[in-house]
Amino acid sequence: MLSQQAQVTEAGAQSPGLAQAIAHSPGLAQAIVQLAREASIEINVQDVVHLEPSRALLPAGTKVYVSHLPKQTWQETEAACAAVRAAGFEPVPHLPVRLLTDEGEFERIVAGFIANGRVEEMLLVAGDYPTAAGPFSAVADVLTTGVLQRHGLRKVSMAGHPEGHPTVPLDEVRRAEREKVMLATEADLAVSLVTQFFFEHTPFLAWVGALRARGVRTRFVGGVAGPARAATLLKFALRCGVGPSIRALGARPSSFMHLIHDHGPEHVVRGLAQAQSAGVAEFGGIHLFCFGGYLRTCEWLHRVASGNFRLNNEGGFDVGVGHAT
Repeated sequence: MLSQQAQVTEAGAQSPGLAQAIAHSPGLAQAIVQLAREASIEINVQDVVHLEPSRALLPAGTKVYVSHLPKQTWQETEAACAAVRAAGFEPVPHLPVRLLTDEGEFERIVAGFIANGRVEEMLLVAGDYPTAAGPFSAVADVLTTGVLQRHGLRKVSMAGHPEGHPTVPLDEVRRAEREKVMLATEADLAVSLVTQFFFEHTPFLAWVGALRARGVRTRFVGGVAGPARAATLLKFALRCGVGPSIRALGARPSSFMHLIHDHGPEHVVRGLAQAQSAGVAEFGGIHLFCFGGYLRTCEWLHRVASGNFRLNNEGGFDVGVGHAT
């Protein structure tokens, strides 16, 4: 039997026909520009001080996801969301359901996010905690409470794991993904599945295709890591359980010197844009994780969205060296 990672790797392989269609797709540069213009981005509460300068770099209305770090209070998340809204962006707070003590607390948090944080969408995640503080151990558990609907929410984001999860069997991950999309859809919520970050596009595209083949109809958003030192990305990738695509970092004992250099998402974004422009993949966009800094990621997005890059012969593109070609 194949291991979980081997199953994912095999599923991500492209057929020769698909690879040829992608390689010869027209409008590639424009597809890259469009992905950057419509991208969402992630911040933590310490990044609030950078929201004002980021207004010159991101389009008004950009979705800005607010993470919930260990020891962070709900009030801190709420205040960060209010600041995001005041800057002209769309705040989407993370809500790890395993931290909730009961349905009453869930109700109070949602009410506060909406009233004070001016939130219209939330990202529901189980949270990487070994035990739940209350009755909710999975996102599906909170979707059946009716709390979101009672407070008038019409949109929800949830996590997807194209390369699996480091501690959960792959079959269980896929079952949970299908279940929570089904429950949210039945509750009349518009659903986005926003993925863990990855470094190769093929596992994501295979995951989207497999879920669509199982009847899952939702908005799929690919998570990619913004520009950062390769060593920094490797640290977060190991911590978050990124799957086989981690090989794209070149992180092997014989290539440790590579880790002192920067690594951007140009290759993975180009791969996604190629598939999209060739008409062989249907997904809703990309989401940027800011391991190299929020403003630095905003600047990268701004340059790419402005067409300030050139396609190269190495499967990616070079940012800040000219107009998109």
